[in-house]
Amino acid sequence: MSAVMEAVAKDRQAGLDYDAIVIGAGMSGLYQLIKLRQLGMKARVFEAGTGVGGTWYWNRYPGCRFDSESYSYGYSFDKDLLKEWHWTEHFAPQPETERYLNLVADKYDLRRDIQFQARVKAAQWDEKSRSWTVALEDGSTHKTRFLITAIGALSAPTMPQFPGIADFKGQSFHTGLWPKEKVDFTGKRVAVIGTGASGVQTIQEVAKTAKELVVFQRTPNWCAPLHNGKISAEEMAEIRTRYDQIFKRCEETFSCFLHTPDPRNTFDVSAEEREAFLEKLYSEKGFGIWVGNFKDLLTNRAANDEVSRFIANKIRQRVKNPKVAEMLIPKNHGFGTRRVPLETFYFEVYNQPNVKLVDSKATPIERITPTGIKTSDTEFEFDIIVYATGFDALRGAFDRIEFEGANGVTLKQLWQDGATSLVGMLQTGMPNMFMLLGPHTALGNIPRSIEFNVEWVSELLRYVQAKRITRVEPSQEALEKWMDHVMELAKGLLSMEVDSWMTGVNLNVSGKQKRIVARYTGSAPAYRAWANDMAAAGYAGITLD
Repeated sequence: MSAVMEAVAKDRQAGLDYDAIVIGAGMSGLYQLIKLRQLGMKARVFEAGTGVGGTWYWNRYPGCRFDSESYSYGYSFDKDLLKEWHWTEHFAPQPETERYLNLVADKYDLRRDIQFQARVKAAQWDEKSRSWTVALEDGSTHKTRFLITAIGALSAPTMPQFPGIADFKGQSFHTGLWPKEKVDFTGKRVAVIGTGASGVQTIQEVAKTAKELVVFQRTPNWCAPLHNGKISAEEMAEIRTRYDQIFKRCEETFSCFLHTPDPRNTFDVSAEEREAFLEKLYSEKGFGIWVGNFKDLLTNRAANDEVSRFIANKIRQRVKNPKVAEMLIPKNHGFGTRRVPLETFYFEVYNQPNVKLVDSKATPIERITPTGIKTSDTEFEFDIIVYATGFDALRGAFDRIEFEGANGVTLKQLWQDGATSLVGMLQTGMPNMFMLLGPHTALGNIPRSIEFNVEWVSELLRYVQAKRITRVEPSQEALEKWMDHVMELAKGLLSMEVDSWMTGVNLNVSGKQKRIVARYTGSAPAYRAWANDMAAAGYAGITLD
């Protein structure tokens, strides 16, 4: 028997239910389960929903789709799957992505190791047995050597703090908790609260059929065209021949997209060249206008002002009413310093007679009434209210589970002054716990981050099993060194001056008003190099006992 299999057998004799428990059956949880099986580990995935998909299970709102190019988004590890699957659009809609992840679950027979409608309530570390006890909301408990969180970076929906929300007699939905049943907006009076990424996508669709749509905007966002389109069978066949190059490109770029910053600074070129370059980016698919712009876009205020001016003029050209256009142009942050929603005729929606825009800073929402919404100056009646109010990002899903680690210290206590981590995947005080999309992971094109992190964690598990190690915990010194690196990278970024989920500030979340470095702002290649260097040095900075 191999050393790995001997270690697995020993753990089972020690009264453990599983070698590893994974929380969440989204894109990261599914791939992690595949890798755990390959390691010969007995694994269980607990999923709160009734099906797989994570983000693409919960977010069923109208118009939901991703804004990474489809062919850069799916899994890269299975060549047969790449040959088999046909993306129908350059930016696939939610139903298609959910079907794709169900196909993966079917192909690898993953559901036999997934327990659905199983929401994790708490997890407690036991030093004596070097194991985690995971408690579900149904009262059951499960013991495991290793605990892996696959709970997502944007998976904890937040509701605004308006009084009277429960009093509304019509239908109401949060975009992140959308029902499986179709919601018909035809002939209805509809309110959408929020104009972030999910709000923009929802508004575009609802405006097509609603009798009346009122959009309540607290903070306007810089939006840019998606330029989506269908993918023919011939084009998909050609894309399949380029998958190796596509994924290699994603490995090389700053944030794993097909786009990466232009090597020039904004003022290295003439005004005419600059305008032509911005026009070109504005007419192209995807995030090029954001992550493929001049390299000083997010560090040079004058450069950012140039691009913001360009986008503002585009909004003025597309919205007929000058007053409404000005309401839609952000005044408190520059282009790209918050997450940029990509849109399809979003601004043209406000030219329709059935659509009204309300500035909820000028006339705040005072309460939700049984029949609608009361602002400081008027009262509206609605049949449907949509809360596009976003997520408690990055750490929110962690806060909703009671993690108690070594010496009885909770994760909330460790993170009371802001979340910390070692390479976004480990936390001092939380032995044998791995976070697949924890704070300070390299984000961007998320599946590319997921694959790297899952594979890195899996190789660490392979290593510790071969060495018969039963306790894994990052040293405080290594964690602090990583966090110093994270803080240093964020210096000078214009985005750090802005309230957003990327700086840990979500005004819908009570008590979270302290701006922090909530994410890793360096390049994905640099992130991977740091993590790989640790591994190559025998997982330096991680105490292996």
